[in-house]
Amino acid sequence: MAELKMPEINYVIVAGNLTKDPIFRETTNKTPVVNFSLASNRRFKDSTNQWQEDVCYVGIVAWNKLADSCKDRLKKGSAVLVDGELQSRTWKTDEGHNRSIVEIKARRIQFLNKRGKFVDAESEKEENGKDKNEVAAEENGTDYTEDSFDKFLSSEESDLIKDKE
Repeated sequence: MAELKMPEINYVIVAGNLTKDPIFRETTNKTPVVNFSLASNRRFKDSTNQWQEDVCYVGIVAWNKLADSCKDRLKKGSAVLVDGELQSRTWKTDEGHNRSIVEIKARRIQFLNKRGKFVDAESEKEENGKDKNEVAAEENGTDYTEDSFDKFLSSEESDLIKDKE
């Protein structure tokens, strides 16, 4: 009987929002690298037919030109779609303990927010009740939520979100 070989596939696609500002560095030989974490939400109906939400936090690392392209485009709350491969690494802490992590080494990153003069979502509300992003979007004639993940929601999920607002 011929021996079967398992295919070696390591491919991941994840979409979500940055949980905090990315960390940019350069290695000792000046190679750019960026690390950030995504929150990817999953909505589902439970056994009582109620909508529930589960969040998965995923670490991402990008190198070279991809890291450079992230520098001016990403901040806390940015929406991205990342495809890449899982990688694990191990290191020793200052206290001598071994630590390991599994993260996604990005091959491609799709920036889902429009470019523009937008500030953090945690910004203060203006007198008219709109935040600075909404005001900037109106001034630019664009809708900054146009590239959000809302367009990927089913009508039931969209209605659920509208009910919360």
